[in-house]
Amino acid sequence: MRRALTEPPLVRGALLAVALVFLAIFLVMPLVAVFAQALEKGFGAYLTALREPDAWAAIRLTLLTAAITVPLNLVFGLAASWAIAKFEFPGKGTLLTLIDLPFAVSPVISGMIFVLLFGRQGLLGPFLGAHDVKVIFAFPGIVLATVFVTFPFVARELIPVMQALGNEEEEAARVLGAGGWQIFFRVTLPNVKWGVLYGVILCNARAMGEFGAVSVVSGHIRGLTNTIPLHVEILYNEYNFQAAFAVASLLAFLALVTLVVKSLIEWRARSVASREEHVREAA
Repeated sequence: MRRALTEPPLVRGALLAVALVFLAIFLVMPLVAVFAQALEKGFGAYLTALREPDAWAAIRLTLLTAAITVPLNLVFGLAASWAIAKFEFPGKGTLLTLIDLPFAVSPVISGMIFVLLFGRQGLLGPFLGAHDVKVIFAFPGIVLATVFVTFPFVARELIPVMQALGNEEEEAARVLGAGGWQIFFRVTLPNVKWGVLYGVILCNARAMGEFGAVSVVSGHIRGLTNTIPLHVEILYNEYNFQAAFAVASLLAFLALVTLVVKSLIEWRARSVASREEHVREAA
């Protein structure tokens, strides 16, 4: 049976070669090109491009947006996944559909939705203007747009994990007298910690790299509402290619760090699962 299910060496080699060629063309070569262009004029010019005031403002804005977006999505993802995986309630299917909505809607369209809601001529625009509250073309609009496009990531990582774990441990804790918060922090959360970290990493990566929705609501005000991707676009349109690739390389570097951390978490999760399996077999 094993021999029947094993592909011939030639087929395995061909599949591996196709995968490696694809990765080399669409992943490795673009990354090498970005860093090569960024360092084309030397490391000094590279640092100068990153230290430029508008670039530094874009970096700060991107990090601040991610620092607000990720915790908000973490709270939502934990609450939504716990409710969906552990309870039955009316509208459960609707909630699942709404969680997937940002995957189905173009980021540009989601940005337009916020403009129609909070813009000067939008549904809530006159009320916000009367109270001197600015959302669109300001920091709040950038955060709202980023939260919208990233909120499925934590929830979608946790829902299948919690469903696979079942309710037995929570029910046992309830029988022993534990309260709801005790069950969550001492039983549920430790069991899904690797899924939480994985979802947070993906959410953070998308938050820092988001372009479409943020582009619509930001107003492209240099030094104020431009995130790193928007600043790269402006530099490239101005034919300042070296500076554009220098700032883009920072995003590429953050993406590589994200992949490394993701791989470490997956490796750690597999190691813990394997160790627990050995313990159960020994018992």
